[in-house]
Amino acid sequence: MAHDTTDATFQNDVLNADVPVLVDFWAPWCGPCRMVAPILDRVGEKIGNSAKLYKLNVDENPSTASRYGITGIPTVIVFKNGKIEKQFVGVQPEKVYLDALGG
Repeated sequence: MAHDTTDATFQNDVLNADVPVLVDFWAPWCGPCRMVAPILDRVGEKIGNSAKLYKLNVDENPSTASRYGITGIPTVIVFKNGKIEKQFVGVQPEKVYLDALGG
């Protein structure tokens, strides 16, 4: 299951992580974002502790969303060693996210 991250915790949660991190940039009013959530829940179950999953509400955390140029949601970014490894806009199949995390 994805945990919440914020402008205040993003550095520690995501950029300083010692494993790959998938971040779902979303908003509660976004229909496709609600479609991504159960897919990412399944991804989280399959990857266990080999990676972390976070959600960032772009309405409540505009600084981080702006820093990464998020203009369309859902946007999912995979970070490794604090750097962007992969980025997806829109709903993707579960396998795409698993492959991006190396699973």
